[in-house]
Amino acid sequence: MKKILFYLILSLQFSHSKAQKYQPIDTADYAERKAFVKGFKEKNEGHIKSLKEKYPGKTGKELAKIYAEFETFFTKEVEEKNYAFKSEFEKYIQDIISELKQNNPTLPSNLKVLIAKNNTPNAYCLADGTFVINMGLFNWLDNREQIASVISHELSHKVLEHSLKTQLENIVADAKNKKEIAHLKLEKYNKSLKAFDILKKQTYEKGVINRKQEIESDSLGYLLYKKSTFKKAEFINALKNLEDYDTISPYVVRQETYKKLFTLPKQEFKEKWLTQEDFSGYNYDFFKEKINKDSVSTHPELDARISFLKTTFKELEKEEKALEGNDEFKRFRKVAKMEILPNLYNEEDFGGGIYACMQFIQEEKEVEYHKMWIGKCFDKIYEARKIYQLNRYLDQIDPKKQSESYRQFLSFMWNLNLEEIKNIAEYYKKSS
Repeated sequence: MKKILFYLILSLQFSHSKAQKYQPIDTADYAERKAFVKGFKEKNEGHIKSLKEKYPGKTGKELAKIYAEFETFFTKEVEEKNYAFKSEFEKYIQDIISELKQNNPTLPSNLKVLIAKNNTPNAYCLADGTFVINMGLFNWLDNREQIASVISHELSHKVLEHSLKTQLENIVADAKNKKEIAHLKLEKYNKSLKAFDILKKQTYEKGVINRKQEIESDSLGYLLYKKSTFKKAEFINALKNLEDYDTISPYVVRQETYKKLFTLPKQEFKEKWLTQEDFSGYNYDFFKEKINKDSVSTHPELDARISFLKTTFKELEKEEKALEGNDEFKRFRKVAKMEILPNLYNEEDFGGGIYACMQFIQEEKEVEYHKMWIGKCFDKIYEARKIYQLNRYLDQIDPKKQSESYRQFLSFMWNLNLEEIKNIAEYYKKSS
């Protein structure tokens, strides 16, 4: 379950337009998709060839294998319509990159912008020059300058060749681990424990390297950013917004919302649907983490990154209120918000889609639009339940990791029988 679904509603401000007329971004762009996949494969294969020439022998073969496997994974993602082509977002991002390049000639010139139908606030740059921007960034940032700051950070990863360096370090570490594990065969006792210690050590070392790379990219990213006309303080404000994404409290869906939405003309609401398993006797004292989560983290805490930037660049010490986005940015943010449910549906996150719809409807945000999506998602839940595959689309209850509100939602969903799910799906499909 993606964290953003717990509190989407907190940051979303919808207008009062008739959202049922909104048409999700068209993904029937087969020609563009096919052309991109063809071009990506050609560039990636060229990249693999150059790596094998630069790193002959086993290292080159290992790198070739890594990038070939990624090619298979990524092209499948594109073919499954997880990216939007023919989108206004593409030109918007390309214009920001062009502005950054004006005073930064070291930036790569062969970048191809790709817009991901993904609700998490993220971006990344691939080895071949494909620059991926998630739509979710527009839901969490305030203005064009903050989008530019994220782009600057990710371009710095590209300039510093962090991805390639990480792969090279992983190849060396894996070879070292294989030797250590081979020696374990000679051991008589505690082989499993010693093997786990080797794995844990490697995992921690990777975390240290990745966190160091994030700090390096923050530094270079800000240097690239400040050479343009963007307001300097927005570089820090963007990180603060992303910190909110990491730390904000879950949003609660009230029980009245369940009763309001699922009391239907031909199906009365049943209190037993809200029954939850009692976890009050759960004792976590017996559970001890074998892996320290801070040590495996690939990103340093955002407050540490902000502190580092303020210490390194004195002009960032003074805090300033974020600029309000202009009309163009607001228009893109509006589209990104309306695409949240189509994106979840495309990812087959039907349970998460229903939970998000309930949050929006509770706050009277684009009610008819989200009722339509409740019908579509429940229809998929019905199909899955009918063939005993509901686990694919709905989380199991985990009291240690989930909020009370989300556990209530999962209890409700698992308490519904097949006929009740069908009735809800048919009602909302007809009413929409």
